[in-house]
Amino acid sequence: MSQQVVIGVDYGTLSGRAVVVAVEDGSELGSAVFEYPHAVLEQRLPSGSPLGHAWALQVPADWREVLRRTVPAALEAAGVRPDQVIGIGTDFTACTVLPTNAEGVPLCELDGLADRPHAYPKLWKHHAAQGQADRINALAEERGEPWLRRYGGKISSEWQFAKALQVLEEDPEVFGLAARWIEAADWIIWELCGRETRNLCTAGYKGVYQDGYPSKEYLEALSPGFSALLAKIDHPLSAMGERAGGLSAAGAALTGLPEGIAVAIGNVDAHVTAVAAQAVEPGQMLAVMGTSTCHVMNSDALGEVPGMCGVVENGIVPGLWGYEAGQSGVGDIFAWFLRCGLPPEYVAEASERGLSGHELLTEKAARQAVGQHGLVALDWHNGNRSILVDHDLSGVLVGCTLGTTPEDIYRALLEATAFGTRTIIDAFERAGVGVGELVVAGGLLRSPFLMQLYADVTRRPLSTLDSEQGPALGSAIHAAVAAGAHPGVRAASAAMGRIHRNAYVPDPRRADAYDALYAVYTELHDHFGRHGGVLHTLRGIRDAAS
Repeated sequence: MSQQVVIGVDYGTLSGRAVVVAVEDGSELGSAVFEYPHAVLEQRLPSGSPLGHAWALQVPADWREVLRRTVPAALEAAGVRPDQVIGIGTDFTACTVLPTNAEGVPLCELDGLADRPHAYPKLWKHHAAQGQADRINALAEERGEPWLRRYGGKISSEWQFAKALQVLEEDPEVFGLAARWIEAADWIIWELCGRETRNLCTAGYKGVYQDGYPSKEYLEALSPGFSALLAKIDHPLSAMGERAGGLSAAGAALTGLPEGIAVAIGNVDAHVTAVAAQAVEPGQMLAVMGTSTCHVMNSDALGEVPGMCGVVENGIVPGLWGYEAGQSGVGDIFAWFLRCGLPPEYVAEASERGLSGHELLTEKAARQAVGQHGLVALDWHNGNRSILVDHDLSGVLVGCTLGTTPEDIYRALLEATAFGTRTIIDAFERAGVGVGELVVAGGLLRSPFLMQLYADVTRRPLSTLDSEQGPALGSAIHAAVAAGAHPGVRAASAAMGRIHRNAYVPDPRRADAYDALYAVYTELHDHFGRHGGVLHTLRGIRDAAS
């Protein structure tokens, strides 16, 4: 009998990738990556029509092309025949959400709508709906809406309802034309199966579903006509690891896989990674670190954690409460500094030595003692997701002198993101939800210096995912469950997941030194984020001048 395999497809911010995985032990046999031709639409549509400030859209045709390109290429790289594949699973960034007609065709692909920005999918980091999010939160608090407590008292501009309200208020015609308002995680399953499904994960974390959506009365109080959204999202919800259906003829033609194989219910990139990293037990916080960081964790305790992105029963694995929090900018902040802050002599040195800018600055920063640079930064260059839930905040750097060097600033930015994670952990602990272990996945695992820094700052052992394809591996694990190869998500995680336990442990001396810097970070965090409006004032001045 030939080896049985499953395929996991991970849709990221700039590219999609497929990985072929052995059902028996999770061995990764082959993979392929495809970069989206349109990347992220932030300035203008493909037609040239301009976009406003803080927009972030994508093109659905790029997502289809991922399936067309990566699945056959990954099979070829693995030396595996299509008839050995028993299932396929996918994951997506969230909340990446789009309007479609009743047949699931994105509105931006219909005649006459290609120049309408609101007809396109809104990427997770579309922050132009902050005003709508503020009103959603204020009215929910005023009315005492019970669901608000499950989201730490605030929902984000990144989420479904804020983005949908922006569509209604800025392009009511597009809102009316949208028969369905659907997460990309579910839309791609529609493309594969030929039928609509909805997953509990995105509904719970991004669609404020808590045994039901917000009431019609509340939505009408927000904006007349907004309750029509309920019909656009209404659909039975499926749990993680369930079978969405069989691969349709169109899906088979798109991927080159056999018609009828199992297709797993859609999932979110960070949440699906938990099974890949074997972070499925209470107290194991998974940080998926890349351009941003998403923190997910299971617990047997239900707590009200300020500023979390949601707590959903069975949201990650069955039988536990699944929590989510996050940081809107991490790797993006480091990349920004390299673009804007690297002097010519540093660029020349990196080139001469065959190093990247990141490698050069990390090497120089690692020579310093903790606190030697005299700086503290706030990691809000792309706003704050948790725990303040305010995307109008911006970055802060304190302590610069004429002697400050690029490596000083770079290290302060690395430390700021670690302090942001510790702030989230502390919020969970104060709410009675214990965090005993930090498990890290994502592209930033490539920096041992950064990983050790996180262990020292958080004072927790840090385990690492032993795979460069965490979300895709997690999607493949869910595909194996959907295909019946394993009896459940936990069993599949134990058999197919990959983890290096306690890869980094905190150094007590450095941890003590970081406590002093963290105290300053916390003071700045509360001053600029809670008590002062100076960052909002600056944003207002900038927007008025733009």
